Amino acid sequence: MMHAMNNPPVQPAAAPEHLTIAGPAGKIEAVIDPPEGTPQPVLAIVCHPLPTEGGTMHNKVVTMTARALRESGVTVLRFNFRGVGASDGRFDDGRGELEDLHAVAAWARAQYPDKVLWLAGFSFGAWVSLRGAVALGASALISIAPPVGRSWCFDGFTLPAIPWLVVQGDADEIVDAAAVKRWVAGLPQPPQLVEMPDTSHFFHRKLMDLRGALKHGVRGWLPRPPDA
Repeated sequence: MMHAMNNPPVQPAAAPEHLTIAGPAGKIEAVIDPPEGTPQPVLAIVCHPLPTEGGTMHNKVVTMTARALRESGVTVLRFNFRGVGASDGRFDDGRGELEDLHAVAAWARAQYPDKVLWLAGFSFGAWVSLRGAVALGASALISIAPPVGRSWCFDGFTLPAIPWLVVQGDADEIVDAAAVKRWVAGLPQPPQLVEMPDTSHFFHRKLMDLRGALKHGVRGWLPRPPDA
C-alpha cells in the first residue's frame, strides 16, 4: 500500500491589517497587505485613481497591483485619499492628495525603518505618486496608465532617477496611449514602458496579464532573490 508523502502544510496568507493614519485633513483609512514568499525589505505604497470618478483603494487595478507586489515578497500599503471611504476631508484636485501621500509615507518610514520605499499608482494615483517620488526618497516607481494630457501637469518638476516601470494599455479609452508613449520617449531617462495590447483603462479581462507584467517588471529590483 502506497503512503501519501508528508508534505508540509501550506501556510495561509496573513490577513490584511486595517488601520487609521493621521493626515493633514484628519484621519486616513489604510490597509497593510503582508508579503508572501521570500519577505523583501521593501514597503510599497499604492495610490488609487480619481476620487471624483469613484476611485478607492479597493479598485481592482489597485488590488491587483498590491497582489503582484505582495506575491513578490513586498509589504504593501494601500490608502484612501481624503474624502474617500473613511478618510476625512474632501477632494483637493491633487494638492491635498499629495499631502496625504506624504503623511502616509512618513507613517510608513516610522513603522518600517528597515524597509526601502517604493511608490505605485494607477491613473490619477500615478500622477500623485510621480509627484511625490523625489521628495519622499522612493527607491522605485510604478506608474499604471498615467493620465498624460489630462488635467494634471507632467512637466515642470524633478523626475526621479530610480527604477521606474510604466504600464499602459493600448486601447485605453480615458488616457491617450500614444500621448503616454510620446511622453515616455521624450524623458531624459525614459522608464521601462510595457504596452499591453487590446487593454482598456481599467484592464478589463487583462488583470492577470497586468499581474504578470508587474511581477516580471519588479523582479530585478528586489533586494533579495525571489522564490523560484
